[in-house]
Amino acid sequence: MKPLLLLDIDGPLNPYLALSGPVPDGYTLYRTRPESWTQSPYLPVLLNPDHGERLLGLTTRFELAWATTWKDEANEWIGPKLGLPRLPYIDWPEMHGAAPDGTYWKTQYVVAYAAGRPFAWVDDEITARDTGWVTDHHGGAALLRWVHPGTGLTRTDFEALAGWAGERLG
Repeated sequence: MKPLLLLDIDGPLNPYLALSGPVPDGYTLYRTRPESWTQSPYLPVLLNPDHGERLLGLTTRFELAWATTWKDEANEWIGPKLGLPRLPYIDWPEMHGAAPDGTYWKTQYVVAYAAGRPFAWVDDEITARDTGWVTDHHGGAALLRWVHPGTGLTRTDFEALAGWAGERLG
């Protein structure tokens, strides 16, 4: 069974810190309106279509899934713009709630979703505490890859993901 690749949107795919400029090469600004967004008429999102191609290229090594607060709305607003098929998603039991041992609130749910299966997770909120907690509480291999929210996923990130998965698959 292939490892999971759990994808956050805001940070890795949408380098939201770049919205104030300069926008990184290859990114396009989209206006989205997910149901959960109530702060203004639309939510601006920067996306790079090349990321869709790169993620699809990783499907020989990974099973992709969303690990984002967008939940299933990622399949409506983000996936199609990147050329991705409908992906499963983590349906967070609680968002932005309490977390064990000073970890990020998503971490416990990511581990539960993986259920012992090897996984890689890209997010801009991951810290060393999360990595340690996953090591102590997950029965399988895991790669937690922090992504800068001003640059998003880079070639180096994609290479690291492919290399890690390649080591798992032999």
